[in-house]
Amino acid sequence: MKYLVESRRNTFKSPKPDAARLLAFDLLSEVNRNDGYSNLLLPQALNASKLEDRDRSLVTELLYGTIRMQGKHDWVLAQISDRPWTEVDPGIIDICRLGVHQIHEMRIPDHAAVAATVEVARKRIGESKASFVNALLRSVTRKSLDEWFAPLEEISDPVERFSIQYSHPEWIVSAYYDLLKDWTEVEAALKINNEAATPTLVSWPGFSTQQDLIDIGGEPTEYSPYGVHWKGNPGALDLIKARKIGVQDEGSQIVAEVFAKAADGASWLDLCAGPGGKAALLSSIAKQRDIRFTANEISSARAELISQVVHGARVLVSDGRTIGTSSEKFDAILIDAPCTGLGALRRRPEVRWRRTLQDLRALTQLQRELVDSAIDALKPGGVLGYATCSPHLAETSVQIVDIKRKHSNLSQIDVDQYLPHNLDGATREGAMSLWTHKHGTDAMYLALFRKDIG
Repeated sequence: MKYLVESRRNTFKSPKPDAARLLAFDLLSEVNRNDGYSNLLLPQALNASKLEDRDRSLVTELLYGTIRMQGKHDWVLAQISDRPWTEVDPGIIDICRLGVHQIHEMRIPDHAAVAATVEVARKRIGESKASFVNALLRSVTRKSLDEWFAPLEEISDPVERFSIQYSHPEWIVSAYYDLLKDWTEVEAALKINNEAATPTLVSWPGFSTQQDLIDIGGEPTEYSPYGVHWKGNPGALDLIKARKIGVQDEGSQIVAEVFAKAADGASWLDLCAGPGGKAALLSSIAKQRDIRFTANEISSARAELISQVVHGARVLVSDGRTIGTSSEKFDAILIDAPCTGLGALRRRPEVRWRRTLQDLRALTQLQRELVDSAIDALKPGGVLGYATCSPHLAETSVQIVDIKRKHSNLSQIDVDQYLPHNLDGATREGAMSLWTHKHGTDAMYLALFRKDIG
């Protein structure tokens, strides 16, 4: 009888966290501690799970939302922790972030948010650490959201204030101001980065049309003639499974469309083609125009992914910085350059916490080397497209000045003549510069050049 009682006690005491929160914590740990990418890990995990739609939505908001807002959550938690927050166990930090996100950003009663999060802590990091999590989260609930953030009004420096309020590193806030020159616009740009992005589908000419996507319930994109906004899980669509359409932000679709309008000749090269979104659309357009298309990617694993969506087009595995030494030349080359990704923070929330000013210096050097190589591989009279998913001055306008200074055989093409007719306020110094808060797309940048003949 005594054994039965003890067994019942042990069963009662064992943690019983819900599956959705457990999965959210596991994914958050993989992103924050092992450099995983949320937009890749989440779909895989959800497809492998048996969660119902409601729980899938909970996991999605907990993961993406917590990553976006964790700087803001850390600011709160650092004030109540009895030890420096940077020295606290990583498991405690991530579980507390999940808890604060539910308390401050979601419509979950405080007691339920605390209790459910503590159960995850008990299961994943142990009873003693769970007690610390419980104490911290209960302290968070003792003030309202307005009470917690009232002190921000006393911070006179808008960089510091917006960094906390909108959960962005200060260097990103400063970079936005350098471009926008208006704190109201900066605030709008930061705010929209914290909103969930609706999936956008892209049709591939010759394999599908925008009307096909409208027919299955998509809402047509405002600027791109290829896309629709989609509510639901794109991975479940037969058109996706048949590789007749893809998932691609409208801003990236516009980059491909504008480049294709400006480019001509018999051969195109996508120099930095991974993960393959622009290559898939460009290869389809090229095929319809009887243009030979080549996608180049330095990673063999990513090159394999590209080969699955370019419908037989050639895929090279090589360092783009060496392509200029080849005897083969191209009529048009797109450099979708590796960059900080500051224009896609809605879709890749962890990027804001991973990138640093040191990364920026290394990336701008890589961008210059790719441009030099591409120019050597470009035929006289050919078109060069330089694109980034970042609006940062160092990766855009400064690079364009450098290109013009170093390469006198290039002339910039005014991009405005190739833009969608209804796309307003989207140019900067002759190049396309999209903004999420203005255009509803990722903040893509594209400059066009033509190589002189002779």
